[in-house]
This record gives sequence, structure tokens and C-alpha cells, in this order.
Amino acid sequence: ILQLKLWNKYRVSNIPSLIFIDASTGKVVCRNGLLVIRDDPEGLEFPWGPKPFSEVVAGPLLRNNGQTLDSSALEGSHVGVYFSAHWCPPCRSLTRVLVESYRKIKEAGQKFEILFVSADRSEDSFKQYFSEMPWVAVPYADEARRSRLNRLYGIQGIPTLIVLDSQGEVITRQGRVEVLNDVECREFPWHPKPVLELTDSNAVQLNEGPCLVLFVDSEDDGESEAAKQLIQPIAEKIIAKYKAKEEEA
Repeated sequence: ILQLKLWNKYRVSNIPSLIFIDASTGKVVCRNGLLVIRDDPEGLEFPWGPKPFSEVVAGPLLRNNGQTLDSSALEGSHVGVYFSAHWCPPCRSLTRVLVESYRKIKEAGQKFEILFVSADRSEDSFKQYFSEMPWVAVPYADEARRSRLNRLYGIQGIPTLIVLDSQGEVITRQGRVEVLNDVECREFPWHPKPVLELTDSNAVQLNEGPCLVLFVDSEDDGESEAAKQLIQPIAEKIIAKYKAKEEEA
């Protein structure tokens, strides 16, 4: 039972998985310890605590026409950090939707940029995939920076879209779900909702922590709305409690 509790607490979805914890507070220092050991075998960066996005991403970025720009150009914008690869079919499907979402958000006058962090297996594959994208990317050759971004957000699978606010703080780790559920981008930048209507695309969140699923008669809109009003204040109270402790609910 203790083993299962630990797997659930730290949202372990595959093995091997190595998570570093601050023993004095119990808070997670780094979710992607395997990358840490690979990138810093001498332990020079110990204790491997999280760094600001602006520091981790610092350096030149690419556009698909070959132009470069400095990462400081992202400052003041919402940023979608997009971990993806051409060899992954779900990634290619999401990219097609994301291109349209990106266009709609920009046309609406929002300050938004997407940063592609490639998991492609060759530079040629990266170039082919990136040619379809209207946003910016970390250069494929800069493996260290790509790895640091993976470490920063504890990426365990692709596609993953992390949405940041203009200060570089995480709004949601569920950007993929949000983009697929809101193709018109009416709810951008997709702040998490206390209560969701369960769909095929957001059901993945059932694997990420304790969930309450309330079944109602879908034919009766009045019943559905009454159910939301019943559990909304409970959900908000729970989220506020975890936010005060700076933990994920």
C-alpha cells in the first residue's frame, strides 16, 4: 500500500523514474532525476532545484526560415513550451490543431509565443517537422538546453504543452487537453478550472491525482448545472488549500 501511495503522490507513470525531494519540507526538488544524473554526473549543480524559465531558456532561438532571435524576445508574452517530435503520431495530430490555435490567438491581439523543444531523433527530422511550425524553437544542436527544459518541467511523455504566464510561471501543464477542448481559444490562456466536464481528451487527468467523478443525467441540462453548482465551491476550497501550501492539488 505504501508503494502505491508513493507512486500516486509523485504521479509516476513510467519506470525507471528518479525524483529528488527536499527532506526538510517534503517538496519535490526535481521530477526528472534521470536526466539530472545524465547531464550533471559530477553533481556540480547539486541540489538541482528548479530555476526560472528565463534562466533555463536563455540563448538564441530559431525560426523555421533560419532567422535567429534571443530568448529575451519571449519576455512579456504568454509562452507555450511544446515538447514534441515528428516520429510521434499524436504529436503530429496536435501540431496541426496547435498551428490553428496559435494563429487565432495572435490574430486576437494576444501576446503569445510557442517554444518548440524537439525530441526528434535527427536534425533532418527536426528541420522537416519544424518547417510546419510558425513559432520558435530551441536549436536542435543545443541538446543541453533542450534537456534542461525537460528537467525543469519533469517531462515524462510527449506531446506535452506547458502554458506559462508573462512572468514565466506555469498556468497549466495540460495545454494539450486545453487546445483540443477549446479549438476557438475562447478560454486562452487556459487557467485550470475547479470542475470539468469529463471528455475523451481530458480523461488523462484521472491518472494524475485524486479525482471526484459525479455522474448525472446528460439529457437533463438542469441537473448537470445543479451538480456543477454543488461541487464547484468544494473544488475551489480544495484548490485554494493546496495553492496556499504551494502544492499541486
